[in-house]
Amino acid sequence: MKNDYKDVLVTGGNGLSGNALRRVLHGAVFVGRNDFDLVHEEDVRNMYIAIRPRRVIHLAAKVGGIIDNITHQADYFDENILMNTLMIKYAKKFGVERFLGILSSCVFPDDIGAYPIKEESLHDGVPAITNFAYAMSKRAMATQIDAYNNQHGTKYNYIFPCNLYGEGDKDSEVRSHFLTALIKKIYEANKNGDDKIVLYGDGTPLRQFMYVGDLARIIKIILDNDITDSFNAVTEQNLSIRELTDIALRVTGSEYLKVEFDTTKPNGQIRKDLSMDKFKRLIPYFKFTSLEDGILWTYNDYKRIHATL
Repeated sequence: MKNDYKDVLVTGGNGLSGNALRRVLHGAVFVGRNDFDLVHEEDVRNMYIAIRPRRVIHLAAKVGGIIDNITHQADYFDENILMNTLMIKYAKKFGVERFLGILSSCVFPDDIGAYPIKEESLHDGVPAITNFAYAMSKRAMATQIDAYNNQHGTKYNYIFPCNLYGEGDKDSEVRSHFLTALIKKIYEANKNGDDKIVLYGDGTPLRQFMYVGDLARIIKIILDNDITDSFNAVTEQNLSIRELTDIALRVTGSEYLKVEFDTTKPNGQIRKDLSMDKFKRLIPYFKFTSLEDGILWTYNDYKRIHATL
């Protein structure tokens, strides 16, 4: 298959992952909420009529932090279940040949007992309570894709990325990813002359973090090589929040800042590291961006943008 992306539709085109994909999928059609509101069936139908894609990368999702997930559970479930269901339903109706759904590591069981988690363990238990509704809506997308493949013979698939970070993420308290929120705290502490930053929880949860540009390259490889397997897309490093914070402080030259943990706030899932075995079989040559490089690039970009505000 030629590396031509004019037949590719990318939803969530203005988000963190969408902006990273714009840099590698030249010619693809990127849409955001201002173009089509994917929770409305008429908008989804009109989008497929207008664009007529042959391949779809479905990035669009309602995402947010722990507190927002806890306080707005119904909103997270409703919006995600609607847009995912409609996107897949109309992909089939309009003859889309390849559909890639982007899930999350949080969809896996909270208390599974064996780590790292393999893809086939998806339904072996319930997700963490802190983002249960969001996780179940994403898990439903995997179920729907599998059901379409089984009943209709489609070759749709999905991947489970680990936690993401990178340039252009939303920096609001409730919507940003952890490393973006951390970078914001470090930047503001430096700007304001503070001597500490305060983080939620106790710093012990373990996380895999991937630079968003790496996710974009993985998606491009899936398209270029017509990969139809569903798999975990994760890095090998599995570090505690405290360890990740120490790396961020070091690479940004902010080691003088003290770190306080607010244990009145939830930790979130204690660990959710995913297996790389299948990824290594499918894309054995892939080289990930180091945390040090990715965090520094993200911090410098954040500083560049906000220094003039």
